[in-house]
Amino acid sequence: MKVLGIDIGGTGIKGAPVETRTGKLVAERCRIPTPQPATPDAVAGVVQQIIDHFGWTRRVGITFPGVIVDGEIRTAANVDRSWVGLEGAAVFGKEAHLLNDADAAGIAETTFGAGKGHDGVILMLTFGTGIGSALFTGGKLVPNTEFGHLEIRGKEAERRASEIVREHKNLSWSDWSERVQEYLTHMERLLSPNLIIIGGGASKKSDKFLPHLKTRAPIVPATLLNEAGIVGAALAATEPISP
Repeated sequence: MKVLGIDIGGTGIKGAPVETRTGKLVAERCRIPTPQPATPDAVAGVVQQIIDHFGWTRRVGITFPGVIVDGEIRTAANVDRSWVGLEGAAVFGKEAHLLNDADAAGIAETTFGAGKGHDGVILMLTFGTGIGSALFTGGKLVPNTEFGHLEIRGKEAERRASEIVREHKNLSWSDWSERVQEYLTHMERLLSPNLIIIGGGASKKSDKFLPHLKTRAPIVPATLLNEAGIVGAALAATEPISP
């Protein structure tokens, strides 16, 4: 089965049809910069451009950077606050299935990627515009964890250790790794995961920082890299994941 997956990020919105039996993109992905401000109407317009680009008329899976409960958007990170309280179907149409962006990436990685075959506690963290998180235990998703908003040194963790912070502050990989290490140590104390998967934009350069990190659990880069959100969105639209 082929399903269109669309991944809404703070800097870009990208999508592609996915063969859900294999997790492979069946066409080159389409990426459009996220409009600023990222209001519902503006983002919905870009999503429609991607749908039209592929001539898609069937069900669509869409990720969103926030908490999604029963189709309602409860929080909005790195997009306009006017999203909060809206129903996904009212913005994107009834054929759209909406879920948290990091949850989508985690679904893809546990199904086809670095977490495939692991039945213990898996923590996936995505480092990009913010820090997203997805938690699995026994192969089941614990949705909407949003661990990037935990407080470290008086600030939200993603305000200290996201990839965009590294870029804006022009931090060396070594200096940024110290911030990531502090965050990971905190997460391990809270969750004692059996496996940690690092995804998001930073995963493309994992060789620059993973060697600096020391964790009790094995820590590995996401194998689907920045396509994980697209793949996970498509999978969730095929078999929606309920809280």
